[in-house]
Amino acid sequence: MNRSYAHVILASLAAALGSAAAVAAAPAAPTGPAPSDDPHPAPINVLTSSAGLARGLIFVTPTGAAAPPLTNPDGGAAPPPASADGGATGHSVGPEIIDNRGRPVWFLPLAQGLGATDFRVQNYRGEPVLTWIQSAGGFSTGPTVDVIADRHYRTIATVSAGSGLIADTHEFRLTNEGTALITVYRTVPYDLSSVGGPSNGKVTEGVVQEIDVATGRVLFEWHSLDHVGLDESHQPLPSASGQAWDYFHINAVNPDLDGNLLISSRHTWTVYKLDRRTGAVIWRLGGKKSDFELGPGVAFAWQHAPLPADGPGTIRIFDNEAGTGAPALPYSRVIWVHHDDVHRTATLERWFKHPDNLLAASQGNSEGLDNGDTFVGWGQVPRISEFDRAGTLLWDAELTGGNTYRAYRHQWTGEPDTIPAAKAEAAAAGGTIVHAIWNGATRVARWEILGGSEGRDLSWIDTVAWDGLDTTVTVPPSLAVVQVIARDEYGRELGRSAVTSAGT
Repeated sequence: MNRSYAHVILASLAAALGSAAAVAAAPAAPTGPAPSDDPHPAPINVLTSSAGLARGLIFVTPTGAAAPPLTNPDGGAAPPPASADGGATGHSVGPEIIDNRGRPVWFLPLAQGLGATDFRVQNYRGEPVLTWIQSAGGFSTGPTVDVIADRHYRTIATVSAGSGLIADTHEFRLTNEGTALITVYRTVPYDLSSVGGPSNGKVTEGVVQEIDVATGRVLFEWHSLDHVGLDESHQPLPSASGQAWDYFHINAVNPDLDGNLLISSRHTWTVYKLDRRTGAVIWRLGGKKSDFELGPGVAFAWQHAPLPADGPGTIRIFDNEAGTGAPALPYSRVIWVHHDDVHRTATLERWFKHPDNLLAASQGNSEGLDNGDTFVGWGQVPRISEFDRAGTLLWDAELTGGNTYRAYRHQWTGEPDTIPAAKAEAAAAGGTIVHAIWNGATRVARWEILGGSEGRDLSWIDTVAWDGLDTTVTVPPSLAVVQVIARDEYGRELGRSAVTSAGT
């Protein structure tokens, strides 16, 4: 890529990320663009697309590295930091919005050493916002900040863990009360002799915090070691001396319909319901100490992202079925489990798997959509999909830039507070290659291209349909200067670039 063209995009991104006031005393969100000559995300290949998809754009955080093998011992959910060349694929990494054709709509290339997870649309103070987790190390091993950005892509607030802890990269959930639910990994010295380990061992527990976004104050804090015994874990003890045992591996926390909390422990194969006031465990679903008798097909393993679905008493779960050791089933699946809190039974209401029998040894999520479809991120497997209520695959795509921890579909209107950018260069076979760029502008339907011999003598050259973050077209004339105008589906002007000299 032409270095000056890269600078056009980087300048646009830097302007779009101008920050507003963030939470007092919270660390600044490191949202600067990556120092790269190619800030474009890796391509996303759409494999299947059908009519009748749910409305909205798609939100992912490709890691920039190949997925780890199925036998990865820690089942890591956090992306590796980007390498100096932008990751294993040579592309920058960061939160990305794409459309149904896999074309980038918005992309934030992160600085070297940073990764992002859990990128989605949520609501804050009555407005839709973008949120994601940004970290220099997963599992609370490096500086981590949770970012909230407005429709102009400006950071308006950040959230960090309290009580001297470091946030984790699994969950950043905003609530209707103006709070954030986050996960934390905390390693402490611990006597593991009760489960066959050393008396002077170390254990990593799961911590939940609920934080007031406006003040950063911790309103609720829960520690797994206070409520969940070591004997509930399915995770083998570490073989290396001095290595901490990740016995719990928290990967989700969300409000249930009654306001109490649902949390997921990957390594105990259990969904726990917590009293939001006291932290007491109300019940366990699954695992070694389930409070429910599990009906046929209910048992799950190494699961992620349990969420209330389809009314009271039903939870949708991304059931990995794979982790440390041999998989329980030869595929991962999405399941709907109904729990009867009176009779203490759990039944499988419905389920589906991918027709390719995808097996995700880590990560993954499922999201219920307004039209009844389900959107699925396949975690460690670099695929994202949409299914109808009958479990029929409607849309499927492959990420070439590494896997995404979670994937979502949301309706989103982005209005960057920058102007469009134009770039032009001579085509080898004659004519001019024109790039029209407006990172994050979601209402652009087409680009009008103007050009000429000098800035004061511009003529209409062509009109082309929007074709991604960088809409590129070759026009016949050899142009000295160019300008691009963004128009919506009704032909109204949304913005225009500065007049730019070709080849600069």
